[in-house]
Order: sequence, then C-alpha cells, then structure tokens
Amino acid sequence: MVLMILTWVIIALVALFILMAIYYFNRFVTLDNRIKNSLAQIDVQLKKRADLVPALVKIVKGFAKHEKSIMEDVTKARAEMLKAGNNMGEKVKAGDQLQNALKSIFAIAENYPDLKSNQNYLQLQTELSAIEDKVAYARQYYNDSVLFLDNASQQLPGVIFFKMYGRKGKDYLKIPEANREMPKIDL
Repeated sequence: MVLMILTWVIIALVALFILMAIYYFNRFVTLDNRIKNSLAQIDVQLKKRADLVPALVKIVKGFAKHEKSIMEDVTKARAEMLKAGNNMGEKVKAGDQLQNALKSIFAIAENYPDLKSNQNYLQLQTELSAIEDKVAYARQYYNDSVLFLDNASQQLPGVIFFKMYGRKGKDYLKIPEANREMPKIDL
C-alpha cells in the first residue's frame, strides 16, 4: 500500500515537472517572440523615417540652398541607417544620428517662414513626428518585453527552466548619453 502511494506521488511529481517544463518553455518562446517582434517594429519605423527623409531634404533644399552642410549630415545619417544591416544596435545608433540631423532641419525652418508654411513640409514634419512617437513606443515595448523576460527568467522556478533550456537574456535599448542632457531653453 505504501509503495503504491509512493508510486502515485512520484508519478504526480514527474507529471507536475513535465507540465511546468512545458509551461516555461512556451512562456520563454512567447517572450522571445515578443522581443523579436518589437525589434522588427522598431526597424519598420526607422525604415519609414529614412524613406521620408529624401522628400523632406528636397523641400528644405529649395528654401535653404546655403544650408548645405546640414543637408549633407542628414543624407549621411540616412545612409548610415540604411547600411546598418541586421545589427539592431547599429540601426538604433544610426537612427539616433538621423533624429539629431532632422532636428537641424527643423531648426532651419525657424529661419524660413515660407518653408514653415509650406504644406508639403508641414505634412512631412507631421509624419516624421508621428514616426518618432512610434519609434519611442516601440523602444518602450521592447524594453518592457525584456523586463518580462528578465522577471520570468530570474524568479523561481523560471530561473531553473531558463538555464535548463540554455536561453540567454536580452539587452535593453538605451538612449545615448548625449540625449540625456537637459535641452537649453532661451527665453
């Protein structure tokens, strides 16, 4: 009788372990896929932003012919972003450079009232602003997904299964040090 109860307890524990192993395997796959998807969304938005830049540069060039260096910086930053390949770290860095270069273009508009009122310019500026919001949201979603993975992989019993499956943690996307500085406001 005791042997039979012990056998059922062992079978129940093995079944529980198998169910937990399946649950955590599926959970880690889901979290990993969520992270991959969020990186893909960032990539889509960065590409979309890069695709809008030539039209913006063309419009601004018509108004600000002597602002050649800024146009070259924007074009160079766009080329770097497109050249980054599959390395998300390089893409994010190049995307940040493009974002900084675009700030220069928007600053040019302050000196050219006709440019600021140009419908095409305003439409592109609005689209780029919306894309910037989407990039920021996609980065936040990525970091939230990494947080979920970290929590699942560092808490018991998830840590056991995480190591058992040989999974690796993911890095958070961080903003460059230069972007952390408080902007200067002159009144």
